[in-house]
Amino acid sequence: MQVGDTIAAISTPPGRGGIGVLRISGPDARTTASTLVNFHRRQPWIPWAATLATLLDHGGQPVDQVVVTYYASPRSYTAEDVVEIACHGSPVILRHALDRICRAGARLAEPGEFTLRAYLNGRIDLPQAEAIRDLIDSTTLYQARIAAQQAEGSVSRLLKPLKNKMLELIALLEAGIDFAEDDISVAPAEEIVRRLTPLIDGVSKLAASFAYGKLVHDGFTLAIVGRPNVGKSSLFNRLLEQDRAIVTPIAGTTRDVVSESAALEGIPVRLLDTAGIRNGQDVVESLGIERSYQAMVDADLTIVVLAGEVTPADSALLEKAQSLGKSLVAANKVDLAPLPLGIPVSALTGEGIDDLRQAIVQMVAPSGSLQMDGGFITSLRQEQLLRESHEALTQARTAATLGIPHEMLLLDLYAALAPIDAITGATTADDILNRIFSTFCIGK
Repeated sequence: MQVGDTIAAISTPPGRGGIGVLRISGPDARTTASTLVNFHRRQPWIPWAATLATLLDHGGQPVDQVVVTYYASPRSYTAEDVVEIACHGSPVILRHALDRICRAGARLAEPGEFTLRAYLNGRIDLPQAEAIRDLIDSTTLYQARIAAQQAEGSVSRLLKPLKNKMLELIALLEAGIDFAEDDISVAPAEEIVRRLTPLIDGVSKLAASFAYGKLVHDGFTLAIVGRPNVGKSSLFNRLLEQDRAIVTPIAGTTRDVVSESAALEGIPVRLLDTAGIRNGQDVVESLGIERSYQAMVDADLTIVVLAGEVTPADSALLEKAQSLGKSLVAANKVDLAPLPLGIPVSALTGEGIDDLRQAIVQMVAPSGSLQMDGGFITSLRQEQLLRESHEALTQARTAATLGIPHEMLLLDLYAALAPIDAITGATTADDILNRIFSTFCIGK
């Protein structure tokens, strides 16, 4: 990608709509836009103001009434001059306008290039760029809220104190090496270990938060299993809050896995309604039962539905579910015959469904997780980098304990700093020098 040229793209989704928006960014954004719009007043390019204009065709004839907004550098999304043209959302008009913009010297933007320029120009950091993508892709309001917090810099704010402490320790050891002849005291091994311990704990805690962050970002899969006619499909519909699965009193109605998406406490969940598990009556039902077992293997959580008397087949299914991972028992048809185990529910009346929802959330996201808000990471890339940093910091603490020379210990510290830089942005040699000279009183 050439970052010095002018780029353009249609920023609204494909299709027809009330409004369509074209975005232009780069040094020639205004010049390019001027070739296809005619403003209704003499002073058109007022920064951060919307101006009415006419969109023209190749012959100078009006095509549409548009609103042009100009964002002057550096106070724009990309930190460059940005022009946005809002016209009626006709694909014909949008394609015509984009074609004229490109003929005037701009080029089509690559995927994500506007946000890339925002990063390269220092407008946002990498965690914020990743959060912008997550915000666009969010499917629940909770996901959107977390992504919005991260887009405002919550991840960088979490890492900033850890990075500062790391830089302080690096500056201390560098100063001790570079200015040893000036009789500057260097922290003993005990002091280095004391400084490293909270660093290791902080990085470890943040990396561990990805277990919950991954859940918020990707959601989880919930399989509903049980014997025929225990109310699996009815429970599936209740959790989904719509009649998605067919419900009849005929055993074996569900012969394949039925999948649908929902949300529990803002966490995306993929619900799987499975075929009733029994000795298959025909080839089709047997295949459905095989898929039921596969759904249990693939699911993050399994709900075993019981109803009436607990049979040996129920006990075997419970044992199977427990051996595969997390599971819950839903004692259905409580309005007819209560069971002594599981969470009592009635898929018919809705009794106990809220309790079941809470139990599901507690199983996948233990108490307190939902109150973490922005205090966790949702990116696998960030989690892997934090693990690398944690490993290097642990090696540094071991080196300090063994009395390894500070020159070697610094290698571990720089190795720990590099993954943090890969998340928040690079640390320069000037950053280290500034810390050295601001921390120590060197009277020279």
